[in-house]
Amino acid sequence: MRRVVALLAAALLVVAASGCGGDGAEPGAPEGATLVLDFQPNAVHAGIYAARMRGFFEDAGLDLEIREPSATADGAKLLQARRADLAIMDVNDFGIARERGLDLVAIAAIVQRPLAAVIAAPASEIRRPADLAGTTVGVTGVPSDDAVLRTVLAAAGLDVEDVDRQTIGFESVPLLAAGKVDAATAFWNAEGVELQRRGAPTREFRVDEFGAPRYPELVLAVRGGDEGSAPGRSTPADRETACAVRAALDRGYSVIGESPDEGLDALLDAVPELDWESQWEQFTALMRARAFAPQGQREPSVELNPRLIMRWLLWATEKGILEPKSSEAVAAGFAPRGTC
Repeated sequence: MRRVVALLAAALLVVAASGCGGDGAEPGAPEGATLVLDFQPNAVHAGIYAARMRGFFEDAGLDLEIREPSATADGAKLLQARRADLAIMDVNDFGIARERGLDLVAIAAIVQRPLAAVIAAPASEIRRPADLAGTTVGVTGVPSDDAVLRTVLAAAGLDVEDVDRQTIGFESVPLLAAGKVDAATAFWNAEGVELQRRGAPTREFRVDEFGAPRYPELVLAVRGGDEGSAPGRSTPADRETACAVRAALDRGYSVIGESPDEGLDALLDAVPELDWESQWEQFTALMRARAFAPQGQREPSVELNPRLIMRWLLWATEKGILEPKSSEAVAAGFAPRGTC
């Protein structure tokens, strides 16, 4: 494990020379860029739409298109195919993409704490992780699910063999509400809120409160290299675009810290088909949990903290999301502070 730490520290120093920003960047930002979301627009993206409503992208000379993906894995594929310039990605998906050899670089954190949890129902019978012993627990089948489940169980000295683990896909809400599973891995800001709206009594074991580090759930990723350039290096124009978008997003998420209503209104104005009440409750849950604020801070920011990335990488390798041998390659994908 010391080797993993050493590799990560070294890689974070090396990547400072790449990513966005740096000497030789051409002045001014290129017009036209595409940002692919990780999922359909929802409360976690409020700062993105606040930035667009306030004109922060225009201030940077950018005509930014915000695109909804057809699947959560679209971001990495579209970046590699040069059909998108930036993508919001789950940090675990980002790590897996790097492990598979995709040259991507994370330059910002969109959500600053894990959203994953083991959600149990009914809450009256399952009050702590130890009460999960002998119960039926659903998982979606996503690689990080087992890591989340093992982490929460380990907090009570349990392992996955102590529960009846069943793959249920993305049906946690109806199955929990109907009592067909006792608990399930899910997102506390989405499925957790929806269960509360349905009046289902639940207990949430948020992974960073039961053994996992506080790591960024969602990151902003860009291509790390271009044809004809050295691996891990983008063209000056691409770096200008990436840094301009990052700066605009930082301002956008600052808006929701100063005026939460404005941030949510920006989202709902841009995507009017969203359910207002559901999004408001999700947004409120995120704000109460300070999910947009870096650890130790009160105000939202997209700052990417290398120390927290190190903790996430150690956890992800210990829990089997990533292979230890890929630690250096994964670590090299995170741009350190000061690169924009």
